[in-house]
Amino acid sequence: MSLISELFGKSPFGPLAQHAKKVHECVSLVRPLLDACVAEDYQEIHRLQDQVSKLEYEADQVKQAIREQLPRRYFLPVSRDDLERFLHCQDSIADGAEDFAVILLIRNTKIHPALVDEFTAFAGHVVGISQTLTAAAEELEALAESSFGGAEAEAVLDRIGGLGEAEWQADRMQRKLSQHIYRLESELDVLSILFYEKMLLALGAIANAADKTGDMLRTMIVKG
Repeated sequence: MSLISELFGKSPFGPLAQHAKKVHECVSLVRPLLDACVAEDYQEIHRLQDQVSKLEYEADQVKQAIREQLPRRYFLPVSRDDLERFLHCQDSIADGAEDFAVILLIRNTKIHPALVDEFTAFAGHVVGISQTLTAAAEELEALAESSFGGAEAEAVLDRIGGLGEAEWQADRMQRKLSQHIYRLESELDVLSILFYEKMLLALGAIANAADKTGDMLRTMIVKG
């Protein structure tokens, strides 16, 4: 029996949780990628980008299987449209991680020493947001069993309750780092500044997508 067949043995909520885990595997490589960039280990960046690409492809396989199964199987405690929107938002998280990896791959960009700590803190914060969301998404099967209500729903709502503030903090970190970059513009070449901004946008997109996915999960619980 194939992995996809096994995943769909009972309901789509197991595969949705598996998709969340696979997506976070992509995001978890953001810090190693940044560390390799700081160390100017561009061979390691290439290896990690290949890994992210493979994981994103695997996540896409699960996503496509979910989409193929959702329209015609199972009585669901939440609407199929909401599940589709949740899946789309979750998929965008992996896209952001892959974008970040590709940005580091296509140019051997050096991180100015004065920016290393802020870049590291920002990347770590973004990964933490994804981790919080993933921990909540892993409860999807239990949520389905409780029809998205009761104590299980309250526990998940508590878990994702801080995502909005965490994403707001990510926005602040992104702005401050961008300002710091431009304070150093006399020491930086134009292409480096451009690639720093691309890195910031990709990291910010991960945080934004995780927050939106959390909002969709909250919507499903409230509606349920």
